[in-house]
Parts: sequence; structure tokens; C-alpha cells
Amino acid sequence: MTVLLDRAVALATPWANLYNDSTALETAVTFVHFSGLFVAGGFAFAADRTTLRALAQPAEIRAWHLGELRSIHRPVLIGLAATAVSGVLMFAADLRTYATSWIFWTKMALLALLLLNALGMLRVERQVRAGPTATSRMWSALRRTAVASMALWLLVLLFGTLLPTVGS
Repeated sequence: MTVLLDRAVALATPWANLYNDSTALETAVTFVHFSGLFVAGGFAFAADRTTLRALAQPAEIRAWHLGELRSIHRPVLIGLAATAVSGVLMFAADLRTYATSWIFWTKMALLALLLLNALGMLRVERQVRAGPTATSRMWSALRRTAVASMALWLLVLLFGTLLPTVGS
């Protein structure tokens, strides 16, 4: 494992030197990372909140909300893509520290759970749209995925906030 990590660190060294020697580059990459998280998480969190509120509404409002949910996926994916690319760049800039950090890997596990939950949410959304009348069980499943999404976004943010303490 150490040999593999040493090789990866050696491959990433030119990028790490460039990144760590340029405040402007570090600031730009960090900005893209946080902006992507803000856009993706903001849209998702707001949609999750609206989902919870829509559950108590009449069928026509819930149907309208399903259309709104469909329109949310693109900005969330764009934000996640920006966060992922910038995250890989930040990871490569301090590979040895992050590769051995339980905080980093916990954040990655939470992110994986968030993505799995999003896939589950998409599946439930499709079921609700496909059925002539969505059952209360389907809407309950949508509620559970929305609550899980909100919790996971906050946990990813928490562990991302803890990451700067890794090297301390």
C-alpha cells in the first residue's frame, strides 16, 4: 500500500507544487469546489424541502411538484460535477494527507450514500409519475429519500468542514 501511495504522490507532485505555489490557483479551485457544492446542495435541499411540503397538498399540486423535481436534476448534476473535478484537484494537491485521512474517506462514503439516495429518489419519482394515481406508499418513499437527502447533504458539508483539520 505504501509503495502504491508513494507512486501516486510522485505522479501528483507537479500538480501539487503548482497548486500549493499559486494562491490564485488554489483560490480558484476552492471557489469552484464550494460553488458547485452550494449550487448542487442548495437546489437539492430546497427541492427536498418542497417535496416535504408538497406531500400535504392536493394531487394537482403534487403533480406540478414532480415536474419541478425533474427540472432540478440538471443544476444539481452540474454542481456535483464541478465539485467532483475540483475535489480531485484538491485531493491530488495533498494526496498523502487525504489518502490516509478517515475524515476524508468518511466524507466520500457519505457522498456515495448521497448519490445512492439520489438514484433511489429518481426511481421513486419515476414510479410516482408512471402510476395513474400515486399511492401514499410511493409518496412516503419520496418523503424518506428527501429527508435522507437533507441529512446527507449536511453530513457531507460537516465532514468537508472538518477536512482542513486533517493536516493540523
